[in-house]
Amino acid sequence: MQRNIRVIYALAFFHTFMLIVPVLVPFFESKGLTLGEIFYLQAIYASMIVVLEAPSGYLADRFGRRAVLLIGSIAHGIGYLWLNFADGFISLVIFELFLGVAVSMMSGADLALLYDTEKALSESEDAHTGSIAHLGFTKSIAEGSGALLGGALALWSFDAMVLAQSLVAWICLVMAFLLIEPPVNHKEGVPRMLGFNALYQHLMNGDRILRKVFIALPLYNLATFHVVWLVQPYWEEQGLSLMMFGALWFAQSLTVGIANKCGYALEKYKGAVFSLIVIGVLPIIGHFGMAWIGGWIGIAVCFILFFCRGLFQVILVNALNRRVPGSVRATVNSLTSLTFRFGFILTGPLIGHVAETQGLATALNVLGGASVLMFVLIMLPLIKAVTLMQRSASASLQH
Repeated sequence: MQRNIRVIYALAFFHTFMLIVPVLVPFFESKGLTLGEIFYLQAIYASMIVVLEAPSGYLADRFGRRAVLLIGSIAHGIGYLWLNFADGFISLVIFELFLGVAVSMMSGADLALLYDTEKALSESEDAHTGSIAHLGFTKSIAEGSGALLGGALALWSFDAMVLAQSLVAWICLVMAFLLIEPPVNHKEGVPRMLGFNALYQHLMNGDRILRKVFIALPLYNLATFHVVWLVQPYWEEQGLSLMMFGALWFAQSLTVGIANKCGYALEKYKGAVFSLIVIGVLPIIGHFGMAWIGGWIGIAVCFILFFCRGLFQVILVNALNRRVPGSVRATVNSLTSLTFRFGFILTGPLIGHVAETQGLATALNVLGGASVLMFVLIMLPLIKAVTLMQRSASASLQH
């Protein structure tokens, strides 16, 4: 079982070792796509995930995490193999559909398998938080190191970069074969499987903090995700080389990884309320800062958004997972991802259209305004619920 944890980290590493990501916008542009079409392409990708996300989590809970991870790894390998031959919008849609299958199968199952493995090893709750941080850090280091190599390969040839990426993609399948399904714990106070209606009642009418975290997690993921697709055209406006794209993406991935490591310490030493305030405020500063400042300072401000991504990936994800039973953990993680993807389907093409027709600054200002609304409507109620829970717990201790 202990080896399982290392294999999960290895699977996460190779799944996120993305040579292509730091130059994905220029790569798509080399295939004749406009910025608006790139956002539409990502909306199609998100649509595929929306269709499969909840069923994939249900399948992982029903038939095992390993089986779903195997399916996802096969789709991941086929997708990048196809990319070697893709040229034009339609063929790139096929590539994104394969990747949509892969991500929907793997997104909730790896985290659920990590939790299940640690429960089988009788690890403490603190160990769960640490493992989430380690998993996030592993993914960030993989993405960052892949970005450095990918930027260098892109200077030589996009074709060489895609070929190397397709070879790396198949390593995920090897890692998935090495996984072991942990024994099921039937003593968590819930049945092996909850029906979707019972699951909805558990999420929406049970723990008040669970409900608010379940809503906040995908929305804050969305709030800091649009910039992932805007930052490369932002760099293009500065006249940066593709090699610099790779270096900056590495730095941003490292920032996410550092934030993953800081998230646990921040919550432990400064408290949950302070941590939530930081998560709520950073997107506001990041989006408006990029829109109003520009240049190298604007590029530096962008790191604030990636630091925020690293924080909520630990703090909010752990807050969610420790409040749901293992029998439905993969399903719940998939549902949060589904909500995030559905949100991107609705907002991604709109932001892409605004960026293409009105300019990047206008799109970033729109995202900054949305971040303010989210802080007021989503984060403040969560902070209030946590504060009330802490006061109630303190009063109980005094009595």
